[in-house]
Amino acid sequence: MDISNNIRAKVLMDALPYIQNYNNKVIVVKYGGNAMTNEDLKQAVMSDIVLLSLVGIKVVLVHGGGPEISDMLKKLGIESKFINGLRYTDKETIDIVKMVLAGKVNKDLVALLAEHKGNAIGLCGIDGKMLIAERAEGENGEDYGYVGNIKKVNTKPITDALNNGCIPVIATVACGTDGQTYNVNADTAASRIAAELGAENLILMTDIAGLLRNKEDPNTLIPFVNVSEVPFMKRQGIISGGMIPKIDCCVEAVRRGVKKTSIIDGRVPHSILIEILSSEGIGTQFK
Repeated sequence: MDISNNIRAKVLMDALPYIQNYNNKVIVVKYGGNAMTNEDLKQAVMSDIVLLSLVGIKVVLVHGGGPEISDMLKKLGIESKFINGLRYTDKETIDIVKMVLAGKVNKDLVALLAEHKGNAIGLCGIDGKMLIAERAEGENGEDYGYVGNIKKVNTKPITDALNNGCIPVIATVACGTDGQTYNVNADTAASRIAAELGAENLILMTDIAGLLRNKEDPNTLIPFVNVSEVPFMKRQGIISGGMIPKIDCCVEAVRRGVKKTSIIDGRVPHSILIEILSSEGIGTQFK
């Protein structure tokens, strides 16, 4: 669809206050879901990130890669095993997780950003001891293998990249004080990284419209949530299942000083731009 020059100019002028507000501020994007597997959406996300970077917004891209890890394990004849929704990660699996996340997915994203004329640098939590983790245990003492809880975030490798005009692309494998590599949940990692960077905004890309009052009806989207309302919404069952850990990450980030966090629908092309450069935004915002 061709748009006239005056509409194009109006769109840019409407975006100006948001560009000014975010200029030189940090936003952390947790990249995952459909937007990571659908080719058209992938291209849209990369162009959004490059555009934001070019208008002076410091974008940090944090990613997981569950489907790619599962594919590789399948090719190698290793069964994927999950406990409470977390991938059980034994000695053999952690090597594959590291290889796929830091070696393949991470470098593919850096190359894709370069294709869109973006200046990106690929990092993982092991680089510069960025993410220090310890072995995670389930609430009832379940053993997840080499799955880690983040104990400490060292932001220097990230801020060095940002200050040199690069877009840091971060794979969420971490190192332990015991020298062991740990697999870390990407939502949790993004939340902690955003907090430690004092980010203006944390955006979690998902395959749903946001938090819905009725899971079956996309028209019941809740656009704004105060973090104090979350326990009540859990009791009501509005926040349930797989949304609980995502929303816990949003609440944690806000409590640790991130100005706002948003869960957005990664299936909508250019959802990041809509979220950052408009008053309505898209999805659900936590403050």
